[in-house]
Amino acid sequence: MDFKLVNIGFGNVVVASRVVSIVSPASAPMKRLKDEAKKMGRLIDASQGRKTRAIIITDSGHVILSAIQTETITQRFVGRTGAVPETEEDETLLRKEKD
Repeated sequence: MDFKLVNIGFGNVVVASRVVSIVSPASAPMKRLKDEAKKMGRLIDASQGRKTRAIIITDSGHVILSAIQTETITQRFVGRTGAVPETEEDETLLRKEKD
């Protein structure tokens, strides 16, 4: 089996194919999602005690907290999966990551 792992900060990684969404934790619905996941035992705190800057949602319903910004994690996913950039900005980010 060949899993593509993506670093989400501080030596923590996720399997790229299992991630459904990467979202910002700032909104009230995301805060409720985090609280509900904690109650259900599906919250994984990978922020190492730092401020949560991204919430990663997996296909199993687990919610992962990361101290790395949403944009940074997204760049790592795009670089790992070989995704084709949809916008000129995406293409610029890909070029910077390769350099």
